[in-house]
Amino acid sequence: MKLGAFSISLNVKDIAASKSFYGKLGFEPFGGDAAQGWLMLRNGDTVIGLFGGFLPGNTLTFNPGWDQNAQNTEAFDDVRDIQKHLKAEGVSLLSEADETTQGPASFMLTDPDGNHILVDQHR
Repeated sequence: MKLGAFSISLNVKDIAASKSFYGKLGFEPFGGDAAQGWLMLRNGDTVIGLFGGFLPGNTLTFNPGWDQNAQNTEAFDDVRDIQKHLKAEGVSLLSEADETTQGPASFMLTDPDGNHILVDQHR
C-alpha cells in the first residue's frame, strides 16, 4: 500500500508563535496560508503542518499521490482503495471518503492508542 508523503499535522493555538518556534529549529514555510489558519513547514525531508483548530488533535498525515516535496507522483494508491483495504481488514474509520467519487478525498482513523491518522489525497 502506497500512502504517499508523510507529515505531522499539529493542532496549534497561535500560528505565528508556532511558525517562529519551529523556525528556530530550522523549519521554513513552503505552503499554506497563515491568514487561513494553516502553514506547511519543511526542514530537509521532514514536513510539519501547523493547523489552527482544524484538526481534533495532533495528527499523522499521509498524502497519496504526493512525494515529500508535495509534487505529484506517477503511480499511487487511490485513497478510496486504501480505505476499502482497511475496512476489509476490520479497521474502524472516524470519517470516510465517498467511494463513488474520484479525485481529492480523505478519511480519518485512530490507532490503538488514540492517535489520529488522516489520509488526505489532493488530486
